[in-house]
Amino acid sequence: MPYDVPDQQGRRFIVTGANSGTGREAARRLAASGAEVVLAVRSVAKGEEAAAAIGRESPQARLEVRRLDLADLASVREFADGITADGRPLHALVNNAGLMFPPERYATADGFELQIGTNFFGPFALTNLLLPLLLETPGARVVNMSSGAANAGRIDFDDLTGMSKRYSKYGAYARSKLANLLHGRRLAAMAEERGWPLLSVMAHPGYTRTNLQTAAKNLARDPGDPLPPITRTILPSQGVETGTEPLLFAAASPEAEQGAFYGPRWLLVGPAATSPVPRQAKSKETAERLWAEAERLTDTSAPALQGG
Repeated sequence: MPYDVPDQQGRRFIVTGANSGTGREAARRLAASGAEVVLAVRSVAKGEEAAAAIGRESPQARLEVRRLDLADLASVREFADGITADGRPLHALVNNAGLMFPPERYATADGFELQIGTNFFGPFALTNLLLPLLLETPGARVVNMSSGAANAGRIDFDDLTGMSKRYSKYGAYARSKLANLLHGRRLAAMAEERGWPLLSVMAHPGYTRTNLQTAAKNLARDPGDPLPPITRTILPSQGVETGTEPLLFAAASPEAEQGAFYGPRWLLVGPAATSPVPRQAKSKETAERLWAEAERLTDTSAPALQGG
């Protein structure tokens, strides 16, 4: 039975990568449940198309499209400045957007390898920049989308930006997804240590059939001949409706717990359930060091606020 998102009237969400895949599905169902949703997207035109489609299904939906390029920290700052300048409460930041398996090593605008830059450094900076606003709203949430690939990830502090050693698209992706988990777990620990009224939760979609598996391959193709999303796989897989449910549970369920990791019940497929955290994501020392290095590399920092 599909997950029923609780009533979200009066709550404002940011969903990154909301023009397609799990981000679009999350935006669709959050909006249908009464939330106001900011679709944070690299292509405004594609975001407007997604918003129009959601609006046709839910005429009462409150949607806004804003440009955000997570591979460019200047864009991240501009987006965060705009949200802050609104002067309105923010109830949840859903760090969903991601990039998977570029065929070659590409660099972000700031000189990071594209996957670690887009999947980790961009969301990390965005979270830090929006934390002051989130902390003004008791019960606000930050949700990081990770992946089962985090189990194969390794954090190399000698090459954290991924640009000085031999490139492996699989290794780079796994590292970025492990970094998402470490980020979320460290944020949860900080919230408890500093008395923040903030929930930090992580999710993964299992093997969900979206354009994530093909979009990055288009970086090396003619833009007029893009690859279609995967529709059939050898491994057990599921559609985006089910695959988005761990993310929705993390973002909206009153039962979501601080520092928890949610994914499909049967690893690759199934309804949302608690997911085991990889051993390498449990290291407090690694999480603290990664946070410090990411602050230095992004020139952002979390507020040192105590209490709510």
